[in-house]
Amino acid sequence: MAAAQHLHPIQLSHRERAMATTSSHFSPTSHWCSNGSSISRLVDFGSKWRRKQQLFSMNSRRVVKRRSVSVSIKNVSSSEPKQKLKDDALIEEEEEVPRILNPSTPNASSIASSIKYHAEFTPLFSPERFELPKAYYATAQSVRDALIINWNSTYESYERLNAKQAYYLSMEFLQGRALLNAIGNLELTGAYAEALSKLGLSLENVACQEPDAALGNGGLGRLASCFLDSLATLNYPAWGYGLRYKYGLFKQQITKDGQEEVAEDWLEMGNPWEILRNDISYPVKFYGKVVSGSDGKKHWIGGEDIKAVAYDVPIPGYKTKTTINLRLWSTKAPSEDLDLYAFNAGDHTKAYEALSNAEKICYVLYPGDDSLEGKILRLKQQYTLCSASLQDIITCFERRSGSNIDWEKFPEKVAVQMNDTHPTLCIPELMRILIDLKGLSWKEAWNITQRTVAYTNHTVLPEALEKWSLELMQKLLPRHVEIIELIDEELISTIVSEYGTEDSDLLEKKLKEMRILENVDLPSAFAELIVKPKQSSVGITSEELENSDEETKLVYNSEEETKRANDLEEETNSEEETKRANDLEEETKRANDLEEETNLEEETKRANDFEEEMEVVDEKDESKSKVTQKKEKIMAEPPPKPPKMVRMANLAVVGGHAVNGVAEIHSEIVKDEVFNAFYKLWPDKFQNKTNGVTPRRWIHFCNPGLSKIITDWIGMDDWVLNTEKLAELRKFSDNEDLQVQWKAAKRSNKMKVISFLKEKTGYSVSPDAMFDIQVKRIHEYKRQLLNILGIVYRYKKMKEMTAEERKAKYVPRVCIFGGKAFSTYVQAKRIVKFITDVGATVNHDPDIGDLLKVVFVPDYNVSVAELLIPATSGTSNMKFAMNGCVLIGTLDGANVEIREEVGEDNFFLFGARAHEIAGLRKERADGKFVPDPSFEEVKDFVKSGVFGPCNYDELIGSLEGNEGFGRADYFLVGKDFPSYIECQEEVDKAYHDQKTWTKMSIMNTAGSYKFSSDRTIHEYAREIWNIEPVELP
Repeated sequence: MAAAQHLHPIQLSHRERAMATTSSHFSPTSHWCSNGSSISRLVDFGSKWRRKQQLFSMNSRRVVKRRSVSVSIKNVSSSEPKQKLKDDALIEEEEEVPRILNPSTPNASSIASSIKYHAEFTPLFSPERFELPKAYYATAQSVRDALIINWNSTYESYERLNAKQAYYLSMEFLQGRALLNAIGNLELTGAYAEALSKLGLSLENVACQEPDAALGNGGLGRLASCFLDSLATLNYPAWGYGLRYKYGLFKQQITKDGQEEVAEDWLEMGNPWEILRNDISYPVKFYGKVVSGSDGKKHWIGGEDIKAVAYDVPIPGYKTKTTINLRLWSTKAPSEDLDLYAFNAGDHTKAYEALSNAEKICYVLYPGDDSLEGKILRLKQQYTLCSASLQDIITCFERRSGSNIDWEKFPEKVAVQMNDTHPTLCIPELMRILIDLKGLSWKEAWNITQRTVAYTNHTVLPEALEKWSLELMQKLLPRHVEIIELIDEELISTIVSEYGTEDSDLLEKKLKEMRILENVDLPSAFAELIVKPKQSSVGITSEELENSDEETKLVYNSEEETKRANDLEEETNSEEETKRANDLEEETKRANDLEEETNLEEETKRANDFEEEMEVVDEKDESKSKVTQKKEKIMAEPPPKPPKMVRMANLAVVGGHAVNGVAEIHSEIVKDEVFNAFYKLWPDKFQNKTNGVTPRRWIHFCNPGLSKIITDWIGMDDWVLNTEKLAELRKFSDNEDLQVQWKAAKRSNKMKVISFLKEKTGYSVSPDAMFDIQVKRIHEYKRQLLNILGIVYRYKKMKEMTAEERKAKYVPRVCIFGGKAFSTYVQAKRIVKFITDVGATVNHDPDIGDLLKVVFVPDYNVSVAELLIPATSGTSNMKFAMNGCVLIGTLDGANVEIREEVGEDNFFLFGARAHEIAGLRKERADGKFVPDPSFEEVKDFVKSGVFGPCNYDELIGSLEGNEGFGRADYFLVGKDFPSYIECQEEVDKAYHDQKTWTKMSIMNTAGSYKFSSDRTIHEYAREIWNIEPVELP
């Protein structure tokens, strides 16, 4: 076993009408009616729908007359020799072959027949051979048949009952593989294993052919996927909305140079779980301009139009027919946007430009945003998700409402949950649709929006709260900026009403803290509330400046003066802004009439004029002395104005009816620090919803051995749905028989990991060692650097001992890391490189042997997690604790609650407490921090070059100094280092006593019951969404 870590409106043009192609969500046919808006509406289901639905009858079968066919199987797995199908795999003449699998009466024979049917009649591969990839797709299509039946039944019930429905919007859904999860939830795992055995295959090898869906990266996406599983399992009417990323984040490769990124290929051979809804697409607009019509309404016209097309993925619940939907949007441009004239003239790039600009929106998750183009693409992604999803939701509401649409009831039928700030544009987009397209007043639309939308906050770091350039947003989404400005003005009015105008300092503070628009002048209606003293623009002599107490002295001398003026010009970013304007002009050539709004040329001219003012060279008298030059009058340059920004988190708080954190301590920080002013204004808006994970995927399916033991000792398997029953394990924690079984299950899981590590990294490790695992996205605040420095310190101390001393003092450890560093995050990539260099040294040191191994697992994803987590004894999150891992971590985030539930004696605690952080950072800034000698020792050891020729000065330098960007140890690695080392020594002592260690492991599983996503979803449904379960007949 092991230990792992937590280190912390519009009149439409002909083209626009053609693009507004929407339909019912699952209807095989479409009926259209035009309502003169940009959102098409659909009539109710008719007799054609019912006739078509018969195609999905649960008893649908047909007779296929054809010659006997023998399909040979060629397995790519070396463990399964090439062979032909057994006699029962022959499809005989006039044999009944199930067209769609009946989920109510499944058996191995009918499943095998269904798989064979899809292998031949839903082919994605050539017919000659039945190799593992083909077997996977045929098996998945067989499962999908059963899901579609339940899927349609679920949707039909929602349509008939018109119950309130929740819609979960997230930029990420980190699902993992679907096959084993789907057949597990359908309770068909055994039947499918037997069916594939009849075909000469193993379920495990077939399932391994499935690539992980590359729709997420970290906890944000994993949480969203767990929530969908729980929503389906608990029969809540809900959907998920996301984007269909063609190339994912990236596929990580580890080379001698560290991390390298290549595009994901998960869609290269198609995705058998998704269904393209060609009849469901919505127009999404960028750029253009806003004009006022004769009716007084605002019209957003011109610009760039694309289409968002729906791809649906079924999400089955466990032991229920309920199968909800994850709708993913892909983007494209109309075919007529291909410029055939340019193409035939040989300018293929120009010909394809419009199509490329549309398609690339859904190419990559989190495209790099260091460039202006990257920022534009990210904002396009966020708006596409919000606009397409809201158009879809509104279409559904209108259809279900029939002829009597009462918009006041919209929040009684719709709940929109924004997972982090990425979907915050839902707020101005819903306002735009309700006001501009549906004709509601501002007051009506604002009331509806606030009652519909809710926001989940995921970070307490103020610098991590999302902001967008107001200039960029004005260009890309001009109507939305108008709406945001009005929301900001409404907020200002509320703040003024709350705090009054007597204390101008307090009012100014609150406005600065709470406004949505940052560094933007107050609207004219409020301009006189805060009167600031005018800044003098009178010229002053340089002598006066020299004799003043000002820290900055504006003394310029001939060539130096010109250089410094140029430096000041660079500070105003005029050249950068000009380039940005040109880039935007190219991207927005259909909206050139807006160009003058940026006034970039004027800003450049001002900067050049200023340069001339700063040149104080008297050309007529070159002999004038420098002393005389200093007496020339010069104008003092005011500091550059900070950029105007849109604070998305503030908009999310203002525009929604609920704000929640994801752990108790996190939610308290949100209330007390991050959004304290908003909390004081609207205390009832703030809640906590401690995260959870689905026990189906994260223990029942990924750890079947341990799951069986739990079921045997509890006496039933309903703990998978009612995890509070896991607490019953506590009374057996000292039982020797249970401990023996528990350890055996753990060792079996470790053997699988050993094989995996050998295959992926080439390193061999011992099953007798503790598996110490930290698998998270690589980031400085996740503190993988603290972990690896602790390992380096351990290695150094080992080298200073004799073999006997090492063996007596240290427990054998396999330290496993996994996670991706964002491609432009240089420091995180340095950490990856450092970990791999340490591993290359330690793992080949004959003096150390199996006492210490360091392994970085490349391309960490859900499937890898499902393998690693059951084999560990300790880590930083709920999935690990649920699998009997012992946690070592600091007292922050969910760790506080985990420690309370599993017991203080079963949790290894180190480091500073959350309330101490601000003070410790100030202490560092004041130069009062004194590092522990052990920390200085380990840094010197790294600098000595023992881990190869790579220069780690920048990495180690981030831990040194008291101030400056990229320095001063912002995440307190040095502060917590000695405490971490001491705590790891306690881990060694505990692991020596295997009886005590195994009890700790059992107690962690027993205490993990609270951290089921089922509990979290019940809380969301009851306290935020106000939805009720809808059980299918």
